[in-house]
Amino acid sequence: MNLKSEKYTQLIKAEAKRLGFFACGISKARFLEEEVGHLETWLKNHFNGEMSYMENHFDKRLNPQLLVPDAKSVISLLFNYYPKELQKHKDAPIISKYAYGEDYHFVLKDKMRELMYFIKTEIGEVEGRVFTDSAPVSDKKWAELSGIAWRGKHSNMLTKQGSFFFIGELIVDLALDYDTPMNSYCGTCTRCIDACPTQAITEPYVVDARKCISYLTIEFKDNLPEDLKDNFQNRVFGCDICQDVCPYNSKPLFHNEERFLPHPDFLEMSKDEWADITEDVFRKLFKKSAVKRTKFTGLKRNLDFIK
Repeated sequence: MNLKSEKYTQLIKAEAKRLGFFACGISKARFLEEEVGHLETWLKNHFNGEMSYMENHFDKRLNPQLLVPDAKSVISLLFNYYPKELQKHKDAPIISKYAYGEDYHFVLKDKMRELMYFIKTEIGEVEGRVFTDSAPVSDKKWAELSGIAWRGKHSNMLTKQGSFFFIGELIVDLALDYDTPMNSYCGTCTRCIDACPTQAITEPYVVDARKCISYLTIEFKDNLPEDLKDNFQNRVFGCDICQDVCPYNSKPLFHNEERFLPHPDFLEMSKDEWADITEDVFRKLFKKSAVKRTKFTGLKRNLDFIK
């Protein structure tokens, strides 16, 4: 065992915990040969819908050394986001829990940049980059290889503390101690598959985005498919159904991140207030939220669709 790499690994994991990440695991940076066939098949079946960016930078998505020259380690991080308070009115249009507060891309990147600064300050000349769901990186696979989560049958990553977390990673040219992949604990359970109202989970671990409520309410820009109108279950931005029914989410791990707290008026909005929402109210409620991705026109489209 290399004493330096062991020391550096312990330092990094301790700092990640201090910054609020509830899990940190490390895997060896390498070409993900085993992912090639899965990604090719998924794209060939057009399960990415209009997310054409999934077809770009195919090689970079599988090889971290194309993103960071001489990359040696992928530091995977999990940050939970389950809110202590949910929307008050049961009949109000539903926003996915991940979008209640400030856009996670900004929050996580700020924290990961702090971790990168810590590594350079405490260890020395280390080159690396931070990523969270906004670059061609196989976040889920790296989280699996780092031993901090396993892939659920809904294709989201899972831990025994649930699945309501964001994934981020640092790819660095520093050799560290590597963790072993986590076992899957889904067993024979199929609750997520059975609960999906649009049958978007075509088989365990495979999601057809073209049927996924989350994709349709956020990424899809055309008219929503009328044949799925009765299946949206009041969702207007994202969808948590497959996660809500998971036994591992029965006792969710609440976040303590102030930047994830929603505008207080948002939680109180009634069905009628949602129906009458104006662009000014939209901007006030979701000033820094990921909901801005769909724009006011997109949210209005979604609201009109579920009437």
